[in-house]
Amino acid sequence: MQGVSCIKMTIEQLDTIDFISTDNNGDINLSISDHLEWDDKNEHIYMLQEKINKYLSFIESGEIKEHVEDIKNKPIVISVVYKHKPNNIALDFLNKAKQTIEQAGFYLKWRQLNEAQGNS
Repeated sequence: MQGVSCIKMTIEQLDTIDFISTDNNGDINLSISDHLEWDDKNEHIYMLQEKINKYLSFIESGEIKEHVEDIKNKPIVISVVYKHKPNNIALDFLNKAKQTIEQAGFYLKWRQLNEAQGNS
């Protein structure tokens, strides 16, 4: 019997889209799985910024159309699902990133794992 391999898709894999889904409202969700603790050197924030940039490139290049059949007029949401509560510097980064992403016509939401709803 051959072993089963598990592919990890997390914030650490900067060149991958972790998860793509469509919710009941028709929103297209691109989720980032973030299990890292927040650090004082802001390496985590840098990694998250790189991951978000990858997601934006995936959307803006049109590559998303290869994975989602109909994206016309559907909101596209980048969702960060984190394990550890962000520190103040991380929250400041997320709020600034949200503003920038919304100016580009998309959305950024985040929530802690097991929270019912994230921010809007």
